[in-house]
Amino acid sequence: MRRTISLLPAALLFLAASLPAAGQKFLPKSIQFKGDPEYSDQELLAAAGLKKGAVLTSAEMNDHSKQLMDTGVFDTLTFKFDGQDLVYSLVPSTTMFPIRLENLPLAPGKELDAALHERFPLYHGKVPADGGLTDGVRKAFEQMLAAKGIEAAVTAMPSAALGSKKAAAMSFSIATPSVRVGALQLQGVSPALQAKIKPVADRATGTPFDTMNSQINLEHAFASFYADEGYAAVKVHAQRSGEPVAAAQAIDVPFTVTIEEGRLYKLGSIHLPPDAPLTQADIEKALGPHPDGLVKGPTLRGAWMLISSRYKAKGYLDCAVTPHPEFDDASGTVNYTVSVETGSVYHLAFAKFENVSDELRSHLMRVWQMLPGDTFDQSYVEGFLFRAQKEDPVLQRSLAGVKAAFEVRADPNTHEVNCVLHFTKAQPAP
Repeated sequence: MRRTISLLPAALLFLAASLPAAGQKFLPKSIQFKGDPEYSDQELLAAAGLKKGAVLTSAEMNDHSKQLMDTGVFDTLTFKFDGQDLVYSLVPSTTMFPIRLENLPLAPGKELDAALHERFPLYHGKVPADGGLTDGVRKAFEQMLAAKGIEAAVTAMPSAALGSKKAAAMSFSIATPSVRVGALQLQGVSPALQAKIKPVADRATGTPFDTMNSQINLEHAFASFYADEGYAAVKVHAQRSGEPVAAAQAIDVPFTVTIEEGRLYKLGSIHLPPDAPLTQADIEKALGPHPDGLVKGPTLRGAWMLISSRYKAKGYLDCAVTPHPEFDDASGTVNYTVSVETGSVYHLAFAKFENVSDELRSHLMRVWQMLPGDTFDQSYVEGFLFRAQKEDPVLQRSLAGVKAAFEVRADPNTHEVNCVLHFTKAQPAP
């Protein structure tokens, strides 16, 4: 990003007419900033290193202007001094990004933002693509870590949101040493589950630490364990406990995980949306027999996946299935009401068969029945080759020893799907 700083002609004319000596000093009656109302005059003065009532030479005016421009917060900065007022005209940068802490063992939020703003007056939660403010924040993070006994180099790099190539945040991370989830202190685990839950804690310990997501990931891991055991109302809260520990090869971030187990619940009923593309009988079949009344996590997840697959078979590839539990402690049962956000219907744009002969491709296209413009049914794609070979002896012979994989490329803007089936010759067993 090219940025410019200039002295306006009015100032040049004034200086030329006055013919000041190189060291001549001036006392601006006022210092004004125009063009970027996000920042107060006090913040801009501090960022430029200026003070009201200070006597300045023309060289010092340029130096302070350069200091302000070097923050990277402005694309263009011009100033003029007419003998009384020093006036800055600012054009804000169009590439300012919110910060994201990737694996820094610091606590994001208001306190961190306030500490950064105290050091850098122009920090309002965002930093430019490059410039002094971004580098200053990066160095500040290194100093904050050093205060915790951690010596690590912090890097800053623009990062894009998932599925996009456009930068959406400035990510700060530690490349070396690695940062990991450290020791876990579990609270609230009943004696009966101590041995069973230990492998969950062991798997979580030592995983890569993520500033924003490690807490959520830990809560999900332990909640999933309890759901699988039939504790449908469990509550899990994870939080960092104590300072990170700098080991020889890594930085370990300890956590405390507090668990409210609740009780075991038997399954009451599952209520589907009125227009659901499956029946209660389909759900009962998916759940299977449960003589003791307990339906554990894996079985329930299978039911939710079945509901999702039936909607996706109708072209609703973006559907979101959400079960809402209702607990009846008097009877010890849990009932679920399922809501579904369907989204838009997707249609097939084209189907393509890769890495096959022209003759085999033509044969496959004759058998393929989902045409461009049809509602996209992923279950049709998943079962196509099995059905085709079962019903067509030619395909059965042609595809013997051939492995196939399919790729679904769905465009969320046009709601069209490109479907590619790729064939490879199976490798003989060693």
